[in-house]
Amino acid sequence: MTCGNLPNCVIATGIDSRPKSVRYYYVSIRLLASYVKHPIQFNLSALSAMRGHVAVKFGASKGGMADGFGKTYDFFSGFLKSQPSSLARWFSVVFTFLAVAPILQTGLAGQAQAQQPNPVVSGARVAGDEVRTRFVLDLDRQITPVISALADPYRLIIDLPEVDFRLPEDAGRDGRGLVTDWRYGLFATGKSRIVLDISEPVAIDKTFVLPAVDDQPARFVIDLVKSTRETFVAFAASSREKLRSGQTVSSAKGDRLGNDGDRPLIVLDPGHGGIDSGARGIGGTLEKAVVLDFSSMLKRKLEATGRYEVHLTRETDTFISLSERVDIGHRLAADLFISIHADSVRRFRKQVRGATVYTLSDRASDDLAEELAERENMSDVIAGVELEAEPTDVTDILLDLARRETRNFSVYFARTLVTELKSAVRLINNPHRSAGFRVLKAADVPSVLVELGYLSNEHDEKLLISEEWRERMANAMVDAIDNFFRPRLAQDQTERGDAPVRN
Repeated sequence: MTCGNLPNCVIATGIDSRPKSVRYYYVSIRLLASYVKHPIQFNLSALSAMRGHVAVKFGASKGGMADGFGKTYDFFSGFLKSQPSSLARWFSVVFTFLAVAPILQTGLAGQAQAQQPNPVVSGARVAGDEVRTRFVLDLDRQITPVISALADPYRLIIDLPEVDFRLPEDAGRDGRGLVTDWRYGLFATGKSRIVLDISEPVAIDKTFVLPAVDDQPARFVIDLVKSTRETFVAFAASSREKLRSGQTVSSAKGDRLGNDGDRPLIVLDPGHGGIDSGARGIGGTLEKAVVLDFSSMLKRKLEATGRYEVHLTRETDTFISLSERVDIGHRLAADLFISIHADSVRRFRKQVRGATVYTLSDRASDDLAEELAERENMSDVIAGVELEAEPTDVTDILLDLARRETRNFSVYFARTLVTELKSAVRLINNPHRSAGFRVLKAADVPSVLVELGYLSNEHDEKLLISEEWRERMANAMVDAIDNFFRPRLAQDQTERGDAPVRN
């Protein structure tokens, strides 16, 4: 095979059966050899191929990009052909250098930028008393945080560029003075967040960043002093626009995209994430990690059936507000929304264990359901997100009818799910419960919240990290989803003339 003609060379190598890395190596060698031997023909072939690509991509309208590129090609090719061979070769080499140098420079710069590691937070501490409290971060380099505040409850928000937190597991539990406790984590792609819970209104006395000196790391310092509610609320209001403008987590209602596919669309919602870790087990297991792993497994199993389209509200360790989770289901026109959790309880830790299925209700079915709903509904508060007012459109007759129908479907699926889970895993007594979970409030998407188990119970914690238990749980959920959608799947397959749905 020869590479004298660049387009033919590319086409020919495209059907090579060797591994991609090997093909790229040999193609590179051949292209280089071709250029050294025939630089003029090589450049004309390359320009010709690029001219055709530009014409296809941008069209050949007069005065457009393709037209301009075509004129450049005509000029350059005519110029090379009119020159003596040695001079043409020299111009061809210069042309190649001028064309390739900016590309190499851009590529190397981009690679260097991509390889730049995130800043590292290596330490954090709180000092002081109820009159003046200092919060300090140790960093491997200087960065510029953005500070804002939220009231009711009182919180101070410290937004950072995306950083790597290398802190001990108990970091955040050492509240002191005006800071009762604090938490940290990834808030969104490119942004990390620290939230300080404060016991009463404060004012920021001063903030500063110290550069690294000798063996001392760079430090970010913020000093807080007691203040009045009026002063704090005024500061919170002034920082609200700053918080909103930098908040990449959307809470606005998006347009409904619709689900035009034949397959039912299911949204799986791994709870918590990023700065909101959720519950922590006795052995240190984090809820946000357990539910993401399980949701990913369930997604793979559902997709493997070929019967469903499945979306995750999050695929990484990042925070998503409750309203955005609901809106994802709405925008995708989901046929089913399943929020996955593994919570903890304060009371009766040893007794409360087993999977539970929750649906939405105006009044909690029991004290445990009420406690869990209150905790889950605090997710936005934990992450330092401004809370939205509850919608007031419940008087709309059509919307009210839609909600009733949606709740009926939600209850039907919950009962179907409980039936399948009974034969696969341990369930809590009265496994179908209800409460006012905000994440289940979509008016048009049947929604349930599944507690896989309770991390406050040591037996459940062991099961939640067991691959064998997860397999049984996921398989039972797939069976329940099959049963829920069986009438629709059977109808769709009858219309297409396919084989019937498995029993």
